[in-house]
Amino acid sequence: MKHSPKKIELTPPQILVIGFALIILTGATLLTLPIASAKGALLPFLDALFTATSATCVTGLVVVDTGTTFSLFGQIVIVLLIQIGGLGFMTMATLVAFALKKRISLKERLILQEAMNQGSMEGIVRLIRKVILYSLTIEFVAAVLFATRWSFDLGPGRAMYYGIWHAISFFNNAGFDLFGSVTGPFSSLTAYADDILVNVVAIGLIILGGIGFLVMSDVIEYKKNKRLSLHSKVVLTATAALIVIGAAVMYIFEYTNPKTLGSLNELGKVLAAFFQSVTTRTAGANTIDLGSMRQASQFFMIILMFIGASPGSTGGGVKTTTFTVLMGAVIAMIRGKEDIVLFHYRLGKDRILKATTMVILALMLVVFVSMVLSTTEAHSFLMILFEVTSAFGTVGLTMGLTQDLTGFGKIMIALMMFAGRLGPLTLAYALGPKAEKELYRYPEGKITIG
Repeated sequence: MKHSPKKIELTPPQILVIGFALIILTGATLLTLPIASAKGALLPFLDALFTATSATCVTGLVVVDTGTTFSLFGQIVIVLLIQIGGLGFMTMATLVAFALKKRISLKERLILQEAMNQGSMEGIVRLIRKVILYSLTIEFVAAVLFATRWSFDLGPGRAMYYGIWHAISFFNNAGFDLFGSVTGPFSSLTAYADDILVNVVAIGLIILGGIGFLVMSDVIEYKKNKRLSLHSKVVLTATAALIVIGAAVMYIFEYTNPKTLGSLNELGKVLAAFFQSVTTRTAGANTIDLGSMRQASQFFMIILMFIGASPGSTGGGVKTTTFTVLMGAVIAMIRGKEDIVLFHYRLGKDRILKATTMVILALMLVVFVSMVLSTTEAHSFLMILFEVTSAFGTVGLTMGLTQDLTGFGKIMIALMMFAGRLGPLTLAYALGPKAEKELYRYPEGKITIG
C-alpha cells in the first residue's frame, strides 16, 4: 500500500523567515538588471543582495549611493522593498486580500500575530486595517510637507517624487535617501542640519514609525477609551526618556566639536542633537558627519542602536519594552523587592525571562560578529562594533565602514540585518526543534549569584 508523502507544516516563524528571504532575493534580482542602474551597467549581485536586504529589513546601510547608482526603476524597487519590509509582507498580503474581499484564514491570522509581535489573535485583523490606514495617511501628509519644502530647491515634480520616496523611507525607519544626486554621494540630510521643517517632519515620521502601531492606535483612540494600555504607557515613557537623554548627551559631548555641532548656530545644535538621538533608534538618516563625532558620542549611539524601537513597529533592536523590563528588574533587585512593578502592574516571570533571553541572544550575536569582522576588516574595533550594532538594530547609520566592507563583511552584515529585522527569538523558533511539553519538573536547586 502506497503512503502519501508527509505534508510539511511550516510554523509562523518559519513562514516569516522564508517570506522575507524570498522578497530579498526577488529584490536583489531586479536590482541587478541594467534597467535598475543609472548608467545601464550590471550591478554586482552581492551589492544588489546587500541593498535588497538593507531595504527589506528597513536598515539603510548601503554599499553604493542610492541617489546616483540607481535609475528611476531601481529607486522604485528599493522604496517598494522598504514599504513591504517595514509593514511586513503579511500586512501587504492582507491589504491585497482586503481589496479582493478574501477572508483571512486562521493560519494567516497566526502569522500576522507573529509578525506584529502580538500576544493573541484577538483583534489582529482590525489592527492590520489600522496599520494600513495610519501608515498611508501619515506618509501622505509627510510627503506633502516634504514636497512643499523641497520644491524651492528641486522644482515641483522632483520635489513631489522625493517627498513621497523619503516619507516612505523615514516612516518605515529605513534611512535610505536620494540626496546623493543633489548634495553628493552618501550625504544623507547633512545639507538640512538646521532646517526646521525637514527636521521636524523627519523626526515625527521616525518616532511614529518606531513606537509601534498598537501604541499609535491606543493614542488615537484615547479620547474614546479614556485609558492607555500598560504596553503603551511603557513604550511612550521609554521612548520620550531615551530621546531626551540621547539629545542631551549628543548636545553636551558634541557642542564644541567643530566638525559636528560646533559649526552650527544654537537652533541648529539643538535640532541636530535631537535628530541624531531619534535617528539612532533605528532610522538611519543623519544630519552631521558621524565619523567626525567624539568616541564617547559614538559609543553612546551604539547603546541606543542596541535598544532600538518598540515592538510591533517598523524598527529593530532589542526593543524599548525589553530594556524597560530589565531596568525594572535591576531596580527591584536593588530595592529588595520580589516583583517588578510598572505603572501599578506586576510583571509575570515569563516576561522577565523572555526579556533576558532576548538581550543575551542579541548581545552574543553582536559580540560574535564584531569579533569575526575585526579579523577580516581593516578598521578600528569601535567602527566595526558600530556597524554591526547598526545592522542588528536595523538602524542604517555608519561611520564610513559600509563602503569599505570586504565580500565576507558584506555577507555578515547582511545576515545581521536579516536577524535584526526578524528578531533573534523568531529566528531561534524558526530554526530550532518544535517545543514539546515537559512531562515532569526537576527539583529546585540553589546556586550562589554575585
